[in-house]
This record gives sequence, structure tokens and C-alpha cells, in this order.
Amino acid sequence: MINIGKNIEEYLPPEILTLVKAAGEIAVSRGQSVYLVGGVVRDLFLKRRNLDLDLVVEGDALPLARQLAKGRDGKLVTHPRFGTATFKYGAYSIDLVTARSETYPEPGALPTVKPGSIQDDLLRRDFSINAMAVSIDPARFGDLVDPYGGKSDLDRHLIRVLHQRSFKDDPTRVWRALRYEQRLGFRLEFDTTTQLRRDAPIMERISGDRLRHELERILEEDYPEKVFYRGERLGVLRNLHLALMGNGWLGEHFDMAREACGSPKPNKNLYLALLVWRIEDEALKNFVERLKFGGDAVRVLRDIPLLKQAIPALAASELTPSGVYHILEHHRPETILAGALVTDSALVRQRLELYLSSLRFVELSLNGDNLRRMGVPAGKKMGAMLKALKEAKLDGKVITREDERKLVRSWLKKGKR
Repeated sequence: MINIGKNIEEYLPPEILTLVKAAGEIAVSRGQSVYLVGGVVRDLFLKRRNLDLDLVVEGDALPLARQLAKGRDGKLVTHPRFGTATFKYGAYSIDLVTARSETYPEPGALPTVKPGSIQDDLLRRDFSINAMAVSIDPARFGDLVDPYGGKSDLDRHLIRVLHQRSFKDDPTRVWRALRYEQRLGFRLEFDTTTQLRRDAPIMERISGDRLRHELERILEEDYPEKVFYRGERLGVLRNLHLALMGNGWLGEHFDMAREACGSPKPNKNLYLALLVWRIEDEALKNFVERLKFGGDAVRVLRDIPLLKQAIPALAASELTPSGVYHILEHHRPETILAGALVTDSALVRQRLELYLSSLRFVELSLNGDNLRRMGVPAGKKMGAMLKALKEAKLDGKVITREDERKLVRSWLKKGKR
């Protein structure tokens, strides 16, 4: 039996180590066993930081979770229907789960779940490197449970499924396999690659919500373009959507996005806009409907065809800053930045960037109440004057509050507007 107790003590911060050991003591007092499982065990061996810990309990996890959280400065959220709880403790998130087994009634369906042992729980996991557990019971603290050779696969830098039906049971594992492969710099094991290609078409049977979740997880990676490129090379990107492409263009523009944002992780909706930028309007509509996007993401996606229609007007040589503003004021910032990254026109790019960096933030110092006190009647005249005043400020004709007041006085004196 391999024991990695010392590794755990060196890997976890003192306050989290204390919490984990307390969970082991509470479990023993309740006649249960508890294990540190999955990603945190993998990342411990790889010396990668992981703020999300999974604890699997042989027995009901909820009473243990409540006792662990009692008297501690953290937030506990329980899910009695699923026998799970999440304890937020500082920057860490600790999931406590009742050990369970899963069976799949048909390919791509959601599993049927029932309580089980730690071995059952590990068997339901996606890849061998995520199917390791470590006992945190006081008497066995640090004992490694590795029935599927996860440590050996880590050492060989392999991503390997646990059984022949893995991708059939859950086709979203296709994308998790590629995410782990690219994130860790590993490679798919030969038989796993064969099964992945064979079973990827089953993705058509799963819900758009599940597909969208996997896509969102890809976009959270450090280099999501690597996952898309690998998916295209393996012939599985088309199972996410027929029109998607993961070639060098995407990698180049994702890299430009990181540089433009000055961040290693830009807003994922910017990545999303670039991913679908080359898709025709009807295919984009199908993509949005299939993956059931909502919130800001759907607004960005629906804005892309509208911005594409507006962009040619930005190439007019006589266009003023206020003209740029009126063309772009109702478009999403992520869509506009994507447009700036993909355009071949230096002038159009300059105007898109001007809007993002400056024009969209321009605000008048005066408002309707100020104009009313200056003698401007409420109604259409006031609205037209405020619009003209905003255009003057956008075009640099007025700068200060006093400049605005002088311009309004001059209009009133001339009886214009």
C-alpha cells in the first residue's frame, strides 16, 4: 500500500489540512470512512494548485458535512436530494459526496444512481488519473486507493478511460479528455483515442445544456484553442457543431484576444464570439438554439450578424467620432472587440477600438434638469438639444461643463434647435 500522508501535509495549506483531518475524525466517530478523491489527488502528484476538494463518504455525507461546518467560519450549502454538500471555506470549495455507483440505461442518458463503496465511486469516474482516492481516516491517513492504475498513467502522461463503454455512457467525456490532454500536456492512450472517435457521434443524443456546459469549460482553459484544434484533428469538433473550425486562424485570434485584454483569461464570451465568427447566420442561429445559450452569451451571439452588417459603414472616410458612436452604441463590447480583432481594415479597427476605449464612456455634465433651468422647454426640443450636445462632446467641440453651458446658451440666443 502506497501512503502519501506526508505529500498531503506538504500540499494543503495548514487551515485546509486541519479541516480535512477533522473530516476524517468525524467520519470515524460516525462509523464511516471518508476519502480525498479525484482532481485534487491528481494535482497533488502533479504539484498543481487546486482550490476545489472532493471528499467522498462511505455513508451519508450530509450529517458529516453539517458537523464539519459547525462552529467554523464558512458557508455550507446542502443538497439532500443528491446526498451532497458544498462547504465554502476561504478561497477553497470542499464538496462532500455520498459514495455511489452509477448505471446508464442507454448511451448518452443521465445515470441511475445508488449508494455504493469507494470502489464503486471510482469506477463511475471518467479517466484513470481522476479515479484515485486517498483515505483521510486517522488510522489510514494518506493510504492511496488506486484500483485503475491512475498513478502509473500520470507517470506516463496518459489520458485513459476506465472501460469500453465510457464514452458511450457519457459522450461529454470526449471534451473532458481533450481538455485534460491539452491542459496537462498529456496524450490520449491508443485504445482511448479509438473509442473516442468511435463514440463521439453519440453527442447528438445529449442535451444542449450539457454540451454548452462542456463548451463553457473549454473556454475557461488557459489555451482553449488547443482543445478545439485537437478536436478538429480527431474529427470530433463537428459533433459539437458542423460549422465550427479549430484551425490556425482560431489560435491566432485567441492569442490576439489575450494580448488585447492584457489578461491570460479574457472574458469567455469574447472567445465564444471569435469561435463562431466565421459561421454563416443560419448556422449560428442553429448553434445558439442547439446549445440553449442564455444571459450575456446569447446576447453576444445574436449581436454578431448585426455588427457584421454595421461594420462596412465604419469604413466611410468622412465619418465623425459621433457617427462611430451612433453606429456602435447598441452593440455588445465583446462583439465589437471581436470585430476589431478579425477585421482586415486598419481604419475600421481604429474606429472600433476608439469606441471601446473612449467613445462609449463619454457622458454629458448637463442633464435635462440643467437645460430646463437654462430655459429649454421639456419635450422634443430638449431631447434634440441633449443629443446634439452629446455629439458635440463626442466630436471634441466641448470638453468641460462650462463648454456645454456656453454651447446651449449660444443655441438659445440664436433660437436654434
